[in-house]
Amino acid sequence: MTAPVFLVEPQALDGAPAAVTVTGPEGRHAVSVRRLTPGEEIVLTDGTGRGAYGVVAAVSGKDVLEVEVREHRTEPEPAVRITVVQALPKGDRGELAVETMTEAGIDAIVPWSAARCVTQWRGERGAKALAKWRSTAREAAKQARRLRFPSVAEPMTTRQVAGLLSGAAFAGVLHEEGSAALATAALPESGDIVLVVGPEGGVSPEEIAAFAAAGADPYRLGPTVLRTSTAGVAAGSVLLARTGRWG
Repeated sequence: MTAPVFLVEPQALDGAPAAVTVTGPEGRHAVSVRRLTPGEEIVLTDGTGRGAYGVVAAVSGKDVLEVEVREHRTEPEPAVRITVVQALPKGDRGELAVETMTEAGIDAIVPWSAARCVTQWRGERGAKALAKWRSTAREAAKQARRLRFPSVAEPMTTRQVAGLLSGAAFAGVLHEEGSAALATAALPESGDIVLVVGPEGGVSPEEIAAFAAAGADPYRLGPTVLRTSTAGVAAGSVLLARTGRWG
């Protein structure tokens, strides 16, 4: 098995330290849940591409872990960044979408309050839902052994999404009636790819028009219709493979 990954504050890795002390929730998870012992391999990351590879030197109490760092690595930002605009699914299927897209390697996730979303984030409920998405992305990134964690943005309106699409190197909307296949679309060699995944009820004609005006054409994924919670990871996988990030 590969070494487990734990998240630390960015300053903990400044200056390529030879030793790092892990405390707080991550220290508690390492000591009391994972029960790591001296000599076991471990990876520390700040989630922005920096990683410290080493071994557990000592543990104390329930949440203090001393790590002897043996190697520092920096994972560069990819030439092509992939953002998925995810319409809000019902129930806990939003966390499923975030989890699987994070595991696959998506760089950024944008919650979208589409017109046909049954779920709408408002007030305290919305803040809790966003926090859950971010927590899910963080834990999934650690599980996937990522050094560069995906960002989960504040929820966007259709107008805000259109603005995001207009600045992308490639912009598209997944749509079952799209005339072009995502598998054969012309993709850039660098820059941002932004792909919109609609809600269970589909992207409305008004939204399709707004996104088309922003430069985002509709693309089909395949002969089947996927749920909104799985379409993002399926489409993201196509893009990751075609841009050379999976290879």
